[in-house]
Amino acid sequence: MASATGDTPVVPIPEITCPQSLTADEIAKEKDVSRKAAAKARGQAAKKKARDESDGPLITPISSIWPPPYYFEDDLRRLRPYHWTYNTHCKERWRGRTLIEIFESEFRDRPVAYYRKTMESGDIFVNGKSVGPDYILRNGDLISHTMHRHEPPVTAEPVGIIHEDDDMIVINKPSGVPVHAAGRYKFNSVMEIMRADRGEHFVPHPCNRLDRLTSGIMFVAKSVKAAEALGSQIKSRTVRKEYMARVAGEFPEGEVVCDQPILSISPKLGLNRVRANGKTARTVFKRLAYYPPKNDGSADAKGLSQDLTDEELSRLPTETGDESRGKPWANKTGYSIVRCLPVTGRTHQIRVHLQYLGHPIQNDPIYANQRVWGFNLGREDAEGTETTDEDVISRLSRMGKEEVAQAVVYYDEMVDKYEKKRAEKMTGEACEVCATPLYSDPGMHELSLWLHSLRYEDAGGAWSYKSPLPKWALPPEGMAGPTTVGGMEELVEAVKDENPEITG
Repeated sequence: MASATGDTPVVPIPEITCPQSLTADEIAKEKDVSRKAAAKARGQAAKKKARDESDGPLITPISSIWPPPYYFEDDLRRLRPYHWTYNTHCKERWRGRTLIEIFESEFRDRPVAYYRKTMESGDIFVNGKSVGPDYILRNGDLISHTMHRHEPPVTAEPVGIIHEDDDMIVINKPSGVPVHAAGRYKFNSVMEIMRADRGEHFVPHPCNRLDRLTSGIMFVAKSVKAAEALGSQIKSRTVRKEYMARVAGEFPEGEVVCDQPILSISPKLGLNRVRANGKTARTVFKRLAYYPPKNDGSADAKGLSQDLTDEELSRLPTETGDESRGKPWANKTGYSIVRCLPVTGRTHQIRVHLQYLGHPIQNDPIYANQRVWGFNLGREDAEGTETTDEDVISRLSRMGKEEVAQAVVYYDEMVDKYEKKRAEKMTGEACEVCATPLYSDPGMHELSLWLHSLRYEDAGGAWSYKSPLPKWALPPEGMAGPTTVGGMEELVEAVKDENPEITG
């Protein structure tokens, strides 16, 4: 790949409109389509004949959809509900377990009662046949699920192109959009949006991954060969990468190296934390800027959320300025822009290490969530003694259902507006076609995480790609601060002895 720099081009968003609600006739039509699709999927019309005359499959999957049913409204990319058959092969950890057990333990989109009912009716089937919830999965089994899908909206911001050649596309991924189709997302994913832009036969091959909420540089190869070549470089740690984060409080000056191991405490929730028995992890941090809070009355003396209950307020320490290990979270003020060099590549590594250091990303809905972690937010709790894994998992599983997922952020004018917007949670209503519980639109702060993949470069200097700084990393209005970032030498210097492979 050749070196490339420059700002990300702005791609115009198509002006597409769609009704905000269905009429009675449209609802009736949708129900009719749903009934026919379900009948087709279960093979009801031919079931008896198939049993008597053939050993062939009893289930006919729903055919693929093209083009995706996108429309744009309220700065969001939306999808009309559609029918879809989702297929996945039996994973090794699923072998020997019942079908209902797998869906109950690993899929959060629908309640267990829904999964059991659809298994009994044949909408969830194995190897093309209805098997029921107690079927024991075996190696090679193909599990299929025909469903009426309701995808969450994502930002209408386009996938930006930083560089493109015959082998590779370097993109600037928008925040809030997953890379792959997974969970509640299918067409509202980076790979599917690129396919919709470039044509049905375009086959993207992602070379690196970013969390759904994280923005910034990603590499998308045009062939398997090109993807494998860059993938090998990344795995060998000869590719250096730098992230930017906006964190709570005044981050220390100088290079800060965090070597704390990271453990996955809930694969189902994608939840990780610093634990002594976790996998080795190393991140280098360096503060780029610190911005103290404005003295304009937009925040109270301690920067507390205005939504704390009386019972929560009663548990706050009364003394301020405590710099000890137990420093209350509420005493932090202002925010810092921090450069991050992840030497290893653990899931949520930067987010987890910043939380452990006591400076979590301000708008992180998981790791800066007091309702999940308590007021100290997991600071220096490598043994899990202050907040147990069980408590964290239980609290987080309620977020987005019974409770709104709300990060703790400290109230300057911009953050105040973010926090007061509606967050995504179940509305109590259900789809009139398939009875699926419906979610409200996500608030804009749930479509963004102040963590950005800024730069990727070959340690030997063969190539380098850099994206523009996100708006949240620039100085706030009325304050002076850096608007550019220098080279990575200072970050690399901090770990060159332990990790010589990244020095080039």
